[in-house]
Amino acid sequence: MTRIVDTTVRLLSQQPLAGNASTATVLEVAEILDGAGFAGLEVSGGGCFDAAVRRGVESPWDRIRALKARCTRTPLQIAVRGRFLVGSRPVSDDLVRRFILSAAESGIDVFRLHDPMNDVENLAPAAAAVREAGGRLYGGLAFSGQMGNLERVVEKARRLADLGADRVLLHDSAGALDPGVCGTVIERLADAAGVPAGLYCQGTGGKALAMAVEAARHGADPIAVAAYPVASLLNRVAAEVLGESLSSLEVEHGVDVERMWDASRFIDAHVTSKMPALPVPPRIILRTAITRLPVGLVAEIDARLRSADALDRLDEVLTELNAVRADCGTAPLAAPIGGILAGQAVTHVLTAQRWVEVSDEMRALLSGAYGEPPLPFAPEAAAHATEMPTEADVDMDDLRSQARGVGSEEDLLLLALFGDDAARLLANLRGRGQAEQPGDAVDHTQSARIRELIRMVEGSDKVGELTIEEGPVRITVRKQDEHPPAPIAVMPAGAGPAPVDGPPHEPEVSSAIRLESPMVGTFYRSPSPAQAAFVAEGDRVEVGQTLCILEAMKLFNEYKSDHAGVIRRILADNGQPVEYGQPLFELEPV
Repeated sequence: MTRIVDTTVRLLSQQPLAGNASTATVLEVAEILDGAGFAGLEVSGGGCFDAAVRRGVESPWDRIRALKARCTRTPLQIAVRGRFLVGSRPVSDDLVRRFILSAAESGIDVFRLHDPMNDVENLAPAAAAVREAGGRLYGGLAFSGQMGNLERVVEKARRLADLGADRVLLHDSAGALDPGVCGTVIERLADAAGVPAGLYCQGTGGKALAMAVEAARHGADPIAVAAYPVASLLNRVAAEVLGESLSSLEVEHGVDVERMWDASRFIDAHVTSKMPALPVPPRIILRTAITRLPVGLVAEIDARLRSADALDRLDEVLTELNAVRADCGTAPLAAPIGGILAGQAVTHVLTAQRWVEVSDEMRALLSGAYGEPPLPFAPEAAAHATEMPTEADVDMDDLRSQARGVGSEEDLLLLALFGDDAARLLANLRGRGQAEQPGDAVDHTQSARIRELIRMVEGSDKVGELTIEEGPVRITVRKQDEHPPAPIAVMPAGAGPAPVDGPPHEPEVSSAIRLESPMVGTFYRSPSPAQAAFVAEGDRVEVGQTLCILEAMKLFNEYKSDHAGVIRRILADNGQPVEYGQPLFELEPV
């Protein structure tokens, strides 16, 4: 049986899709996926933490806990970059351990570890922390399809087994590996490690699907997939299509394909059909297919050239990137290494000089600060290796004393990894908490009771409302009437039809649209009390523009407009609770 892991939630929560789905939508997607029979749901990773911190709306730790509460049948996974964790620079072993233990406590069951340089020794501290936390360890190895490098990768698979890996994973983020040899590589890795080998891959034009089918035929376990709308946008393996393909080959996989199509319909209705533009333009996809480079890296280079008004140099830079990579010991193109190599390639092309100007990040890479590459550096590159100053390890106790008002281990970890960006996020969250009235705060016990009430009301055909009271706290959960009665016009007693003089008067019909709250929660007009409101009366807004934040049980959902128009009235007060269906904005369509 081939086990399948779904990555939809992680992909919806990181670039280029981050921000297109509210937290409420992501949680509903996760709940559907939880019943689809997957071996695991990969719900977070470096891109998710980075996107959450930079957006400054919601803690990535709160997102993981909320997902754990919704997903009761399927283990949750996180992708971790070894000693880089979820950031862009190496951190101390102590910080690695603290992060892994916090992730496990928040609800993560499986840790997919990989090192951006394929330096397995850099995974040892994280692997030890996973064992301490009682989690399962999946070790990833990047392989670019160059069969001459296969023996080195196989040897690394043996070392992953020594670290306690339950699975070794073949990572191909560029579709560089041909389907015809994919099965052979899977078998070699599994034989060397003595544990099953799985596949995480991308590939344009159906190549990813072809690799996944071939890997399954050779015993790959697990294989990573995503729901069809997400997979098609990001060149991943579509769960539905893989499931149907494996069934036709009589390969057991355990996934409920019909439920996955339900998930895809939901994602299309609430996310992809409302996106103003494709997250990855076709010209980027085309060059990804031609060059066999990761699509995210091609898009990053395109953005760099756009800012330099040099988009016509894209193909030159992509060619130079391969040369820079060879000079740097054929280092893998995973983040953040791929971005460092790409930046150097852009510099070479725009200055028309090779290895003259070098960034600090490139100097650190050449000095070995990020780990050892598969092959030696070329002499012209190695000449720029310098003794880099060692960054002082973050002392969590000192950080705790410096960060006033921040006491939790999770918040301190965010500060240690993301610095000022994390400080802004935490300030936003604290500001919202201080804006609430003390009597309105909902503690964890009350949150659990609310969830239980919701389940009881939803599961009953006869009970439409339940209320509990404890001291000054009164909580009511009311089922929405799916068929509300038509409005009834009420006339004053004794009044009859008004006399009509002349032609009948046509009532005025307002074209204004009332945007209603999709949940019970607290209404916030701005990211934090210190920041400006998202919109004001009289502002013109576009489809997908954030209008406010709705907080429910410490989860902060960006509420986006489904219409383009002008805000005529704001119908809710900042910081005040709102009900399901309560009008929030009155918008005049344009």
